[in-house]
Amino acid sequence: MLKSSFVGFALVLLSAALSCAQVVPANEIKDVQLHALQVQYNYDLTEVGREILALKFDYPFYLSRKLDLDEAQQARADQHSIRFDRYAGQTVVAITGNYYVAYSADKVNSDQRAHNSFLKVVLPILQAAVPRFQNNQDVQGYAVEISHHVLGRAMGVSMEQPENLMVFLPQKAAVNLVGSKDETVQQAALLAGQSFINGQPVTLWMSGDGPQLGAVPPAAEPKSEHSGDQTVSGHVQTLAPATAAPAAAPKPMETPPPPPRDLSPEALSALGSSKQDVLAKLTKDLDSQAHFVSYAAPSFVAFRQGIYLELSLNTNLPESAAGSRYKIAATAFDDHIAHLVRPVVAYFKDESAFDGISFSTTVKVASKSKTGNTSEAVEFFFPFSAMRCYEKYDCTGQQLIDGGTVLINGERVALDLQTAETAAGR
Repeated sequence: MLKSSFVGFALVLLSAALSCAQVVPANEIKDVQLHALQVQYNYDLTEVGREILALKFDYPFYLSRKLDLDEAQQARADQHSIRFDRYAGQTVVAITGNYYVAYSADKVNSDQRAHNSFLKVVLPILQAAVPRFQNNQDVQGYAVEISHHVLGRAMGVSMEQPENLMVFLPQKAAVNLVGSKDETVQQAALLAGQSFINGQPVTLWMSGDGPQLGAVPPAAEPKSEHSGDQTVSGHVQTLAPATAAPAAAPKPMETPPPPPRDLSPEALSALGSSKQDVLAKLTKDLDSQAHFVSYAAPSFVAFRQGIYLELSLNTNLPESAAGSRYKIAATAFDDHIAHLVRPVVAYFKDESAFDGISFSTTVKVASKSKTGNTSEAVEFFFPFSAMRCYEKYDCTGQQLIDGGTVLINGERVALDLQTAETAAGR
């Protein structure tokens, strides 16, 4: 009995030691603030490491300080990986590692490789990390970067090269991704983040039916006892894409993604002319609740490679709404903009000529002081996918915001409704 208890205790100590070995020592972090966070939340980081070690991946995976190592090197290399870092000025929990799978370049394109490695590795890592830090005010997001391998040929010679997938998600988007089982909500969360393959932007899709996955369908594979046509090179294997269909019933080619939007002033003007009647009806029907700016008619604008219908509004708030610009923007959304989403999107069922709606409002907060009213310029850019999710009550207002873009006085912000509205004014 004593021997059994000792063995169990030893296993617990070994597990704890291994998970600690995945966390970057605080004394190696030079940034003063990040060093302090590494010390303060060492236990939580260690628990994340323990949960990652317990995951079962399809192929060998190592947390690693360095990417692009071969497996023999990796076995001897530094595996401290979990740390606090900065991405785009935000404090993030950062995790890096090497995944020893190799995709056939002939059968699996870069979008499909990103899709498969995200689902197989990055998502489980986020599911381990996010619940531990989702209520932590010091954490603004998560950055996970992994290396996988690609097999191809150059001048008739087989070659294998590493390829790096990096995924960044702001805090709210990460919580929505791991906390929801609704694919629409998860997809909106992914679109609120950023993903890159070897430094080039890529769009990740929860479903294999994302437009980039259908653009280059994989060749049909013969049936075998294994998953696809696999060859072994050490521990590295060639994977058919997760979405590939068996040869007996090949998946038909998807409709290719639409060409890039024409964002020229002439194209925007022509689109406005073609929608003139529906815009006139919208402004007439909704003016009493929308408070449209009389001298700024609805118009189409280019934003982030898309086209949005800009509706210029006035939002008047009581003195009680005074506070930080974030509080003012959050109150404007809850008290005004949110009530317009469903009425507006109803005018554009199955719309494909543009991408969404921009609610551009001047928010005025009443004040009894001599300095007069406070005002902020706030723009909410909502894609139709997020608006329709909200329209059907499948998404919350926060999820709608996370799926879009918010600008305050021309600067992009991350807007947390609950935090902004309860925080003291600044």
